[in-house]
Amino acid sequence: MRLLKKILRYLSLVILLVIAVYFLFLQRSYPLSVITRSFSVGDPVDSFNGITVYSNGLEYDKSHGRHYSADSFYYGKKWQCVEYIKRYYHDRMEHKFPDGSGHAKEFFDASLPQGGMNERRGLVQYRNGDKEKPQVNDILVFGGKYGHVAIVSRVGEDEIEVVQQNIYLTPRETFALRNENGRFFVGEGREPLGWLRKK
Repeated sequence: MRLLKKILRYLSLVILLVIAVYFLFLQRSYPLSVITRSFSVGDPVDSFNGITVYSNGLEYDKSHGRHYSADSFYYGKKWQCVEYIKRYYHDRMEHKFPDGSGHAKEFFDASLPQGGMNERRGLVQYRNGDKEKPQVNDILVFGGKYGHVAIVSRVGEDEIEVVQQNIYLTPRETFALRNENGRFFVGEGREPLGWLRKK
């Protein structure tokens, strides 16, 4: 009986610790409304400025057909991250990418100077760690095997928030923002290559 009481006390402390960690560090990126339900492919999981984020399920590399706007603009493969940013920029920003093809990482052109025009995307490009702070509606571009893209939804003094598609249970995510002598660095460990902006 004493052993059972000790085990129950220990489990209670572990549960309280997990709850405290969640509310202190994880609640913003993983809201209860998201983690308490299971999403099927194509289910709406979030929305930013009226543009819906859809679930792509657990298989991030799988697409579920092609998606077009009412005026026949090709958004991309359902429900990849690139589809969301192309749909967001078309529907919200009234911008059609001159070239919307390629993996997410290819939205950033490493050969361009800071503040140069990315002709393939029709947007101005800024490098992470240089003298331009991200702004709301910028496209954050990450490297990696396929890369990843997300829309900046909030910019604070020491963090930014993004809205994204095709990261299961994480339609919103925050990244650290540091200003070091007028140079702005986003992320710690997982850092974007930079960001694109409509002028």
